[in-house]
Amino acid sequence: MTKKFFNIFLIFFLLLTTTGCQLSSHGDDPREEITLKYWRVFDGRDAFSEIIERFNERHPNITIEYRKIRYEDYRDELLNAMAEDRGPDIFTIHNTWVREYKNRIDTMPESLKISRMVETGTIKKERELVVDTVSTMSLRELRNNFVDVVYDDVVIKNEYEEEEVYGLPLSVDTLAMYYNRDLLNNAGIVSPPKYWDREFQRSVAELTKQDSRGNIVQSGIAMGGSDNIERSVDILSILMMQNGSEMMNERGSVLFAESPGGSRGYNPGLEALRFYTDFANPAKEVYCWNDNLDDSIKLFTEGKLAMMFGYSYHVPEIKSTAPNLRFDVTSLPQISESSRQINHANYWVEVVSHKSDHKDAAWNFLLFATQEEQAKTYLDRTKKPTALKSLIEEQREDEDLEVFADQLLTARSWYQGYDSSAMEEVMREMIDDARNNPQEIEDAITRGASRVGQTTRR
Repeated sequence: MTKKFFNIFLIFFLLLTTTGCQLSSHGDDPREEITLKYWRVFDGRDAFSEIIERFNERHPNITIEYRKIRYEDYRDELLNAMAEDRGPDIFTIHNTWVREYKNRIDTMPESLKISRMVETGTIKKERELVVDTVSTMSLRELRNNFVDVVYDDVVIKNEYEEEEVYGLPLSVDTLAMYYNRDLLNNAGIVSPPKYWDREFQRSVAELTKQDSRGNIVQSGIAMGGSDNIERSVDILSILMMQNGSEMMNERGSVLFAESPGGSRGYNPGLEALRFYTDFANPAKEVYCWNDNLDDSIKLFTEGKLAMMFGYSYHVPEIKSTAPNLRFDVTSLPQISESSRQINHANYWVEVVSHKSDHKDAAWNFLLFATQEEQAKTYLDRTKKPTALKSLIEEQREDEDLEVFADQLLTARSWYQGYDSSAMEEVMREMIDDARNNPQEIEDAITRGASRVGQTTRR
């Protein structure tokens, strides 16, 4: 060994032994002063203030720099910042974006090296940072702790067929039915329909009113259209799923037609599309929607729409816009009483950037924030449905969250490709093609499935 090489080795050895800590596998020195940049949409810092404060008590060397970005600017700001190496350490993505961002985010490691503050001494109490190696979360714990849809969305197999975790959510929302109590009362309808059956169709017909020129002046339900209906793609998707459509098969092909174990010759996706677009067909008894109507949220707040579909975040929006509107929320209709219940999930996932210099600290914060005690403070402040099974029963006692919480255990999602916005545009065009040319509805769904399938490949 040369003298120069020996000196370098000695210096490195002394540095390690005198500091008394090891470098993390994720590149952190757990005791150094760390700033984690955290980017999100919709929620301000106040939603996280208590979580951040509690985290800082345990990890005083870590500062959380929280930033809220407008949804309209979020994607561009995020991608530009990451390309210029000024992006966040932690950020949030929609559950349908996980595979799209797969190569930009870090997978959860099996263990972390973290620093924590402890008190030492018996007479003279002193506080000091110590370094621990801690386990993260097993796949079994993920499945047991979170509602089922989370595992399906955030766990992806790598090239070696090993399952890896790409993020964790703080909440999970579900699609529900909103209804105007006064309009239903005036029509003599005791309660909103529970199933997509003849009763549902009769109710829509009774709640829809047209003037002498055939213009719709009151709509029974926001269904049948695309651009002017809030979450139209989600409504059609859940109709397909409830009807037995396999949105994507094991080979990764989008067909909307296959029904595992279903009747041969029956196309569940096609029938769901036909059912949906009938509400925009003037020749049908249930006709209640067209392109000339305002968007569904506006019509509902104006008292001109009897029923619509939305998520929990629509409750404060409607109350703010129309404080005197007498409305309520009920569960999403199902196929029948005996059919398997399926509801539509819609939520955001907190992830760690693959470019972060402090991955262990970032994962430590995410694991801390999504624990029951911490998550509850976020959920209480934002009035959002939980992602944790342990909090469902408590939220069932909350008048504003009861319906959404009830649907969490049956919530489902589906892989929408590497470009979810492109997928939504294709689905909206498929709806328009089907209602504008009902005779060619089979061609519309075949083209739509093929085009959506193109967004699932790279």
